[in-house]
Amino acid sequence: MRENKNTKKMIVNAFLLGIGAILHLITPALGLPMQPDFALVMLFIIMIINDGDYKTSLISGIITGVFTAMTTKFPGGQLPNIIDKLVTANIVFVIIFIINKIKPLKKISEKKRETIKCIIVFPIGTLISGLVFLFSASKLVGLPAQLKALFISIVIPAVIINLIIGCILFKIVKTSIKKANIIN
Repeated sequence: MRENKNTKKMIVNAFLLGIGAILHLITPALGLPMQPDFALVMLFIIMIINDGDYKTSLISGIITGVFTAMTTKFPGGQLPNIIDKLVTANIVFVIIFIINKIKPLKKISEKKRETIKCIIVFPIGTLISGLVFLFSASKLVGLPAQLKALFISIVIPAVIINLIIGCILFKIVKTSIKKANIIN
C-alpha cells in the first residue's frame, strides 16, 4: 500500500515538473532576455505538497534547474539556472522545515498551514531564486544591465507575480489532487 502511495506521489511530482517546464518554455521574456519563472512556482508547490521530504525537494530542484536551463531565454543562463534552483530548493526546504516547527501553527488546520506556507514560500523563494540567478549570471556570463536595475525591474515584479499565480495554482493543484483522490 505504501509503495502505491509513493508511486502516485512520484507521478504527481513528475506531472507538475512537466507543467513547470512547459510554462517556463512558453512564458515570454520581459523586454530584457529574462522572464518570470513559473517552473519555480511548480517547484514550490511540489515542496509544499511533499512537506518535509528533503529527497523530493532536492531532486525536484535539480530537475527544475535542468528544465529551466534547457528553456532559458537568457544568453548563457544554463548554469546560473541550475545553480539558482539547487540553492533555492535547499533554502526553501529549510524555510518549510522551520514553519513546520512553529508550535502555534501546529494547532491550526492543514489548509491554513498550507496557505501560510504559500504566502511565505512563493515570494521569499522567488526573491532568493532571482538573487542567486543574477549573482551567478553576473559572475559566470555577465548581465545585460546593472544588477540593481535587473533586481528592481525583473525580480521584484516576479516576486509579486509568483505570489499571486503561485497561490492560485496551488489551490488548483491541491483541489485536483483531492478530487481525484490521488494522494492524501
